[in-house]
Amino acid sequence: MLKIRQVSKVYEGRIAYRALSDINLTVEDNEFVGIMGPSGSGKTTLLNMIATIDEPTTGEILINGENPHRLKKEKLAQFRRRELGFVFQDFNLLHTLTVEENMVLPLTLDGKKVSEMKEKAKNIAKKLGITEIMNKRTYEISGGQAQRAAVARAMIHTPKLLLADEPTGNLDSKSSKDVMEMLESINEKEKTTMLLVTHDPQAASYCNRVVFIRDGKFYSEIHRGDNRQAFFQKIIDTLSLMGGDSNDVSSVRV
Repeated sequence: MLKIRQVSKVYEGRIAYRALSDINLTVEDNEFVGIMGPSGSGKTTLLNMIATIDEPTTGEILINGENPHRLKKEKLAQFRRRELGFVFQDFNLLHTLTVEENMVLPLTLDGKKVSEMKEKAKNIAKKLGITEIMNKRTYEISGGQAQRAAVARAMIHTPKLLLADEPTGNLDSKSSKDVMEMLESINEKEKTTMLLVTHDPQAASYCNRVVFIRDGKFYSEIHRGDNRQAFFQKIIDTLSLMGGDSNDVSSVRV
């Protein structure tokens, strides 16, 4: 599904800054992978390059065997809309639109029929438990509901790869748990491959494995197995070994 080969990122300026060095990562179909590391470790830079928001300085990124960074502007926009789904910390919903209108935006850009859009929105809202808020504006719903709506928008065109950047960052612990359980369920039932960047060990414990990055380099990776509680503890232990500021690690316990 996703192959990252010897990827480095250098930001030019008066003093060049190397954000990532020689990152190799393979994510298989249907995997749910977390990326963690201290602030400034390069994890969001990596996600932005996979999302085609940024380009690698060296190395290549392949999604389903294709290098999206080689596509022309129009083809790249189409690739993003059809192959990738995005979920952000601040939801990125448009306040002037209803939840339903926000959800169908990717389909609107692809010129789908209104009846088809409404049907897809209805089906995904039912799956994600947000049917009752479809006609509400984003300022009328809670943070947890807004993130569910954002996930629904990301999933409505059935992307092959879902990229989530700190999706629980603005949520309380109950809403965080709900959103992560929902993402876990989508991964299992819809077979969607997922990549999650997070500071939160609790959120990361829902992944199949977690890759740790430190100072722009691969540090280590751990696999979940059957016991999420034990996996959560392994994540905490690895983060404490890596060091970093105290605010890099959420204090929430499972």
